[in-house]
Amino acid sequence: MPAPACGPCLRRSPPQTETRAVFVYAPPLDRLLPRLKFHDDLAAGRLLAWLMARALADAPRPEAVIALPLHRSRLRRRGYDQALELARPLARSLGLPLCEGALVRVRATLPQSQLDANARRRNLKGAFQVRCGAPLPAHVALVDDVMTTGASLHAATETLLRAGVSRVDAWVCARVA
Repeated sequence: MPAPACGPCLRRSPPQTETRAVFVYAPPLDRLLPRLKFHDDLAAGRLLAWLMARALADAPRPEAVIALPLHRSRLRRRGYDQALELARPLARSLGLPLCEGALVRVRATLPQSQLDANARRRNLKGAFQVRCGAPLPAHVALVDDVMTTGASLHAATETLLRAGVSRVDAWVCARVA
């Protein structure tokens, strides 16, 4: 049975069909996730992906997994995409294809952590695009590391829906309470 919707979701339904957050962003995740995201600890990412796979074993099965992409300038600075580092082993564990590169962030945005909810939504307008000719199945799971307001997931989901995907589920490692 799915968890009840949160207050903001009851007021404004998100575009994704379902959102599953494996953890609450609290100890010890508030230490482990930043190690993946900012400190090049890819082993932490593999552990988190394994834990996500176990927790998502009963989730409705999408036809493919898509990682929420970084813009190429941030990817160059960081050297890796933390959502992709979660999505690769997660897809492999669940026996699902990974649509790497199908969704791209075409506009560099300010870091979401510095913005309030309204500014986050404005910051992401037109930020995502489906790569021309990328084959997309009808049902995908969009993977990200942390969900705060859901603005990034909403913007990416809307882009995927406009491109013809009929169902997008969001799978996040942790949700800020």
